Amino acid sequence: MMHDTWALPDPDTQPEFYADVPAKRLLAFVVDTLVIVVLSLLVVPFTAFTGLFFFPLLMAVIGFAYRVVTIARGSATWGMRLAAIEFRTADGRRFDLGLAVAHTLGLTISFALPLLQVASIVLMLTRPRGEGLSDLVLGTVALNRRAAM
Repeated sequence: MMHDTWALPDPDTQPEFYADVPAKRLLAFVVDTLVIVVLSLLVVPFTAFTGLFFFPLLMAVIGFAYRVVTIARGSATWGMRLAAIEFRTADGRRFDLGLAVAHTLGLTISFALPLLQVASIVLMLTRPRGEGLSDLVLGTVALNRRAAM
Protein backbone atom coordinates (compact mmCIF):
# COMPACT_ATOMS: atom_id res chain seq x y z
CA MET A 1 0.00 0.00 0.00
CA MET A 2 1.25 3.46 -0.82
CA HIS A 3 1.00 6.31 1.65
CA ASP A 4 0.39 9.81 0.41
CA THR A 5 0.48 11.43 3.83
CA TRP A 6 3.87 10.83 5.38
CA ALA A 7 4.60 12.48 8.73
CA LEU A 8 8.24 11.58 8.27
CA PRO A 9 11.02 13.77 6.92
CA ASP A 10 10.84 14.37 3.18
CA PRO A 11 13.74 12.65 1.41
CA ASP A 12 14.10 15.61 -0.99
CA THR A 13 14.27 18.38 1.62
CA GLN A 14 15.80 16.37 4.51
CA PRO A 15 17.93 13.65 2.88
CA GLU A 16 20.11 13.32 5.99
CA PHE A 17 17.41 11.15 7.59
CA TYR A 18 17.79 8.57 4.80
CA ALA A 19 21.52 8.92 4.07
CA ASP A 20 23.35 5.59 4.08
CA VAL A 21 20.33 3.72 5.48
CA PRO A 22 20.66 0.74 3.09
CA ALA A 23 24.33 0.26 4.10
CA LYS A 24 23.40 0.66 7.76
CA ARG A 25 20.64 -1.92 7.36
CA LEU A 26 23.22 -4.34 5.96
CA LEU A 27 25.53 -3.68 8.91
CA ALA A 28 22.62 -4.15 11.32
CA PHE A 29 21.69 -7.42 9.61
CA VAL A 30 25.23 -8.76 10.05
CA VAL A 31 25.36 -7.73 13.73
CA ASP A 32 21.89 -9.17 14.38
CA THR A 33 22.84 -12.44 12.68
CA LEU A 34 25.90 -12.73 14.93
CA VAL A 35 23.75 -12.06 18.01
CA ILE A 36 21.24 -14.71 16.88
CA VAL A 37 24.03 -17.26 16.32
CA VAL A 38 25.42 -16.62 19.82
CA LEU A 39 21.95 -16.83 21.41
CA SER A 40 21.27 -20.06 19.51
CA LEU A 41 24.58 -21.56 20.64
CA LEU A 42 23.72 -20.64 24.24
CA VAL A 43 20.38 -22.46 23.92
CA VAL A 44 21.85 -25.68 22.47
CA PRO A 45 23.02 -27.13 25.82
CA PHE A 46 19.47 -26.69 27.18
CA THR A 47 18.20 -28.96 24.39
CA ALA A 48 20.57 -31.74 25.56
CA PHE A 49 22.56 -30.83 22.44
CA THR A 50 19.80 -32.16 20.15
CA GLY A 51 19.47 -28.55 18.95
CA LEU A 52 22.59 -29.17 16.85
CA PHE A 53 20.53 -31.52 14.64
CA PHE A 54 18.05 -28.78 13.80
CA PHE A 55 20.27 -25.75 14.31
CA PRO A 56 18.99 -23.76 11.28
CA LEU A 57 15.41 -24.13 12.55
CA LEU A 58 16.53 -23.22 16.08
CA MET A 59 18.23 -20.10 14.70
CA ALA A 60 15.11 -19.19 12.75
CA VAL A 61 12.89 -19.44 15.83
CA ILE A 62 15.32 -17.57 18.09
CA GLY A 63 15.92 -14.98 15.35
CA PHE A 64 12.19 -14.40 14.92
CA ALA A 65 11.71 -13.94 18.67
CA TYR A 66 14.81 -11.70 18.94
CA ARG A 67 13.66 -9.43 16.13
CA VAL A 68 10.08 -9.16 17.36
CA VAL A 69 11.09 -8.40 20.96
CA THR A 70 13.81 -5.88 20.13
CA ILE A 71 11.76 -4.10 17.47
CA ALA A 72 8.64 -3.99 19.66
CA ARG A 73 10.64 -2.58 22.61
CA GLY A 74 12.57 0.13 20.78
CA SER A 75 11.58 0.15 17.11
CA ALA A 76 15.03 -1.25 16.29
CA THR A 77 17.08 -4.39 16.76
CA TRP A 78 20.38 -4.20 18.62
CA GLY A 79 22.19 -4.11 15.28
CA MET A 80 20.00 -1.24 14.12
CA ARG A 81 20.71 0.66 17.32
CA LEU A 82 24.43 0.16 16.78
CA ALA A 83 24.02 1.50 13.22
CA ALA A 84 21.89 4.43 14.53
CA ILE A 85 18.75 3.62 12.54
CA GLU A 86 15.21 2.80 13.58
CA PHE A 87 11.84 1.88 12.10
CA ARG A 88 8.94 4.32 11.98
CA THR A 89 5.41 4.15 10.66
CA ALA A 90 4.17 6.53 7.96
CA ASP A 91 2.76 8.80 10.63
CA GLY A 92 6.05 8.85 12.55
CA ARG A 93 5.18 6.44 15.35
CA ARG A 94 7.48 3.73 16.70
CA PHE A 95 6.57 0.09 16.07
CA ASP A 96 4.23 -1.69 18.45
CA LEU A 97 4.15 -5.47 19.00
CA GLY A 98 1.74 -6.15 16.14
CA LEU A 99 3.78 -4.20 13.63
CA ALA A 100 7.00 -5.80 14.91
CA VAL A 101 5.48 -9.25 14.30
CA ALA A 102 4.20 -8.25 10.85
CA HIS A 103 7.53 -6.76 9.78
CA THR A 104 9.50 -9.76 11.09
CA LEU A 105 7.08 -12.13 9.33
CA GLY A 106 7.64 -10.21 6.10
CA LEU A 107 11.39 -10.51 6.54
CA THR A 108 11.08 -14.24 7.23
CA ILE A 109 8.97 -14.77 4.11
CA SER A 110 11.51 -12.79 2.08
CA PHE A 111 14.31 -15.02 3.37
CA ALA A 112 12.29 -18.11 2.44
CA LEU A 113 11.72 -16.83 -1.11
CA PRO A 114 15.02 -15.41 -2.41
CA LEU A 115 13.34 -13.61 -5.32
CA LEU A 116 11.40 -11.52 -2.80
CA GLN A 117 14.61 -10.77 -0.91
CA VAL A 118 16.30 -9.60 -4.12
CA ALA A 119 13.26 -7.41 -4.89
CA SER A 120 13.43 -5.97 -1.37
CA ILE A 121 17.13 -5.12 -1.73
CA VAL A 122 16.52 -3.47 -5.12
CA LEU A 123 13.73 -1.39 -3.57
CA MET A 124 15.96 -0.33 -0.66
CA LEU A 125 18.65 0.81 -3.08
CA THR A 126 16.33 2.68 -5.47
CA ARG A 127 13.44 4.22 -3.49
CA PRO A 128 13.86 7.74 -2.08
CA ARG A 129 13.10 6.58 1.48
CA GLY A 130 14.95 3.25 1.05
CA GLU A 131 11.95 1.07 1.91
CA GLY A 132 12.25 -2.67 1.54
CA LEU A 133 9.40 -4.88 0.39
CA SER A 134 7.99 -5.35 3.92
CA ASP A 135 8.27 -1.61 4.52
CA LEU A 136 6.40 -0.86 1.32
CA VAL A 137 3.58 -3.28 2.19
CA LEU A 138 3.29 -2.08 5.80
CA GLY A 139 3.85 1.63 5.15
CA THR A 140 6.98 1.77 7.28
CA VAL A 141 10.49 3.09 6.83
CA ALA A 142 13.94 2.78 8.37
CA LEU A 143 15.66 6.10 8.96
CA ASN A 144 18.58 7.59 10.79
CA ARG A 145 17.72 8.16 14.42
CA ARG A 146 17.25 11.68 15.60
CA ALA A 147 17.25 13.05 19.11
CA ALA A 148 13.47 13.57 19.40
CA MET A 149 10.58 12.68 17.18
